[in-house]
Amino acid sequence: MQPTREQVLDALADGPVSGPELAERIGVSRAAVWKHVEALREAGFQIASDDDGYALESVPEFGGPAIEYGLDAPFEIEYHDSIGSTNVRARELATDGASDVVVLADRQTGGRGRLDREWVSPSGGVWLSLCCRPAVPTTYAPAFTLAAAVAVTRAAREAGVDARIKWPNDVVVPAAESDESGRSDEIDGGERKLAGILTEMEGEADRVSWVVVGIGVNANVDPADLPGEANATSLRAAVGDVDRRAFTQRLLEEFSALRGDLDAVIPAWREYATTLGRRVRVDTPGGEVVGDAVDIEFPGALVVDTGTERVTVTAGDCEHLRPVE
Repeated sequence: MQPTREQVLDALADGPVSGPELAERIGVSRAAVWKHVEALREAGFQIASDDDGYALESVPEFGGPAIEYGLDAPFEIEYHDSIGSTNVRARELATDGASDVVVLADRQTGGRGRLDREWVSPSGGVWLSLCCRPAVPTTYAPAFTLAAAVAVTRAAREAGVDARIKWPNDVVVPAAESDESGRSDEIDGGERKLAGILTEMEGEADRVSWVVVGIGVNANVDPADLPGEANATSLRAAVGDVDRRAFTQRLLEEFSALRGDLDAVIPAWREYATTLGRRVRVDTPGGEVVGDAVDIEFPGALVVDTGTERVTVTAGDCEHLRPVE
C-alpha cells in the first residue's frame, strides 16, 4: 500500500477528521485527500463522511489493501479474485526482479502441488505465493518450506485449530477434531490435511537468486469442495469460518520473522511436528525408506531409523504408519 494512503487510513481510523486537517497533517492537497479516500472506498473500505469529516467504519474482509493495512511485515500484496496459479505469477514477478511480493487469490483455477499434482483451490481459501530474495546459499532453500509450515501452524493455532506439521510440507489436523464420524483409523496417521506448501527456487552454485513459497490453506471452504484431496479438512470444518484477513496477516508476519532467523526454524518445526516419533514410509528418488522418524536436520532433512541404520532423507513423500505391534 502506498505510504500516503496508509497514513490516510491511520488518520481515518482515529477520525472523524476533516479534509483540510487531514491534508495538512500528511502534507498533501485537499484534492489528493479526496482521491485517496475514493480509492480506498473502491477497494472496499467503508468510509463515512459528514460535517465532522471522514471516519473509517470498516475494513474489507479480504483483498490486497485489506491485508496490507495493519500488516507488520514488509510485503506488497498483489491480489486476484481468480488466477490460474499464484506460483506461476510469483515466478513471473521474481524473474522480472521483484522481491517481497505476495500474490494472493481468492480462487485458483490451475494450481499445482508437489509432483505436478492438481491443486483444487475454491473460493474462500487462502491461496498465496511469496516471492523473496534471501541472501543465503541454495542449499538453504528447504528451510523456507519449513518456515512456511510453522507460520501456517501458528496462525491456525491462534484461530483455535490444533494444527501440526507432517514432513515435508503438509499442515494437518487430528481427524478426531475435523471428522465428526471419528473414523481416524481410516485416515493416514489419523490426520487430515489443512494446508500444503510448494517451494520453488532459482539460483547459482552458491547463492539463491529468488525463492517462491506457495502456500494453500483450506480456510473458509467445505472439505467436500476439495476433490483433489481425499483426506482434506479446513478451518471451517474444525472451528467454523475464520477472519481470513487476520489469518493471512498472522501467517505472513510469522513467515517474515522466521525467514530473518533461519536458526529458529528447526526448533520451531520440532515443536509442532507430528512426524517425529512416528513410524513412517518415505518414497524417495532412491527407493523406499521405512522406519522411525527420529529427527529433523537443517535445512529440512528427515532422519529415519530403519533399525539397521539411520538414513537422512532430503526429499520424498512421507506416509505415517501404524506402530508395529
